[in-house]
Amino acid sequence: MKILIVIDQYDNGNNGTTMSARRFVEALEKRGHEVSIVSTGNARPNKYVVKKLPLTPLVSHIVSSQGMCFAIPSKKVLSNAMSKCDIVHFYMPFGLSTHGLKIAEELNVPHTAAFHVQPENITYTIGLGKSKKVNDKIYEFYRDHFFNKFKHIHCPSNFIANELKKHGYTANLHVISNGIDPKFHYQKQEKSEELENKFVITMIGRYSNEKRQDVLIDAIYHSKYSDDIQLVLAGKGLNEQKYKELGKDLKNPPILKFYNNEDLVSLLAMSDLYVHAADAEIEAISCIEAFSCGLVPIIANSKKSATPQFALHENSLFVPGDSIDLAHKIDYWIEHTSERQEQEKLYAESGLKYHIENSIIQIEGMFEDAIREYNR
Repeated sequence: MKILIVIDQYDNGNNGTTMSARRFVEALEKRGHEVSIVSTGNARPNKYVVKKLPLTPLVSHIVSSQGMCFAIPSKKVLSNAMSKCDIVHFYMPFGLSTHGLKIAEELNVPHTAAFHVQPENITYTIGLGKSKKVNDKIYEFYRDHFFNKFKHIHCPSNFIANELKKHGYTANLHVISNGIDPKFHYQKQEKSEELENKFVITMIGRYSNEKRQDVLIDAIYHSKYSDDIQLVLAGKGLNEQKYKELGKDLKNPPILKFYNNEDLVSLLAMSDLYVHAADAEIEAISCIEAFSCGLVPIIANSKKSATPQFALHENSLFVPGDSIDLAHKIDYWIEHTSERQEQEKLYAESGLKYHIENSIIQIEGMFEDAIREYNR
């Protein structure tokens, strides 16, 4: 197949959606497909470049801190790219994709979409994350202006597929994991000098409000083993200084740092426990990567998150936003070393089904269905 991916940002691997797109492109190419991209950034073979949307300094700072940017649609670029593909797949429900959808319809090009932008990703940033009314309105806006114009939508989890059904989305919803690189597998590594003789707890994710790293920091203060714990918050984002301030009085202040894929594998291999404290999450690939490497996770049992689906043990879930309950679960796993080691292997085994190769076979099936139906 000749597949066209339309996404606002592709070059910088500093957010989950971009990383998902890049994994899919690489895996599709390995299976012999010809994949092109329309996006902002640098020109390269099989990439059609559009300009980045200029924003005011404040808005630009907020958007870039989330690892994102917005693209300016170009009818010329989009039309040229679509004239050479069998199917076009849209990643974001913003201007580049909404304009691209109209062009795909005009050119009679088969098209599919993915649902990667949870309303809570937006509302938590502006302090309205728990407003059902506002979140529902965003779901409705997405639905009426974009997603209900598709017959096939990729959903990274059953959770988000059910949310779309509840909000009146009419497409065929394909539940397919975003998939992880096979390099994330059970492995242990001797700790670096920085982490030596410490119980290392890691969380991966943007420093944004819905990820709730603040709850994890507070839980370390309440742990019986606080002085032995080294917290590593792998990521970047708007709340970096806030989290440094929150953790400054711990005996071992948190390490806040962005890690590339190779360094992330090493970090997970040196860690003892993984925490995913997010209130809202469509899938949480970072959590899958962590437990696939052999880390027992402790996950916020939030109704607005898909991540609780991964829990294999009652002490792998905590009450969302409750740092005391999280501290109790952390202490449990510190005190039950043998049980933790047994669970590590079970979690690593459960991660095998999320390898990218499995996801690509399913996404191919979605593309083939869309092309076949469109031709019919």
